[in-house]
Amino acid sequence: MDLSRIIFLSLRCFSFFMLHIAHGDQTYSFPEEMKRGSVIGNIAKDLGLQKGALSTRRARIDTEESDKRYCDINLGNGELIVAERIDREGLCGKKASCILRQELVLEDPLELHRISLHVQDINDNSPVFKGVKIGLEIQESADRGARFVVEEAHDAD
Repeated sequence: MDLSRIIFLSLRCFSFFMLHIAHGDQTYSFPEEMKRGSVIGNIAKDLGLQKGALSTRRARIDTEESDKRYCDINLGNGELIVAERIDREGLCGKKASCILRQELVLEDPLELHRISLHVQDINDNSPVFKGVKIGLEIQESADRGARFVVEEAHDAD
């Protein structure tokens, strides 16, 4: 292979990689069950983008793990908003951490920004006991401040 061909192929590979620029993660934490339209954060401000850059660069949110869209972006002001109410237990089960991975895609030039959404648990489930009634026999001679074992309650949280 001659030198000009090698240089041509090297430049072509270099330009291909330059077209796809990925930046670091933006991380947001918010409680589950937020209403649709609630603000998670301002992605434009956090990325240092000029006003109007999101709409002129046709910004959009892409999901990595599912087709369901949990957040969206307001192109006018750059706010990241809840697109669909999120039930943490339904989404992540009993896992200690619940993270949704999204990508902000900007065009002309192409930029990708990863977004990690940490969904925090709220206590939105009532405890349930096995039986309807709990019976305790406490003798009159029981010490003041005595403790008694009660059956454990369970809830989805």
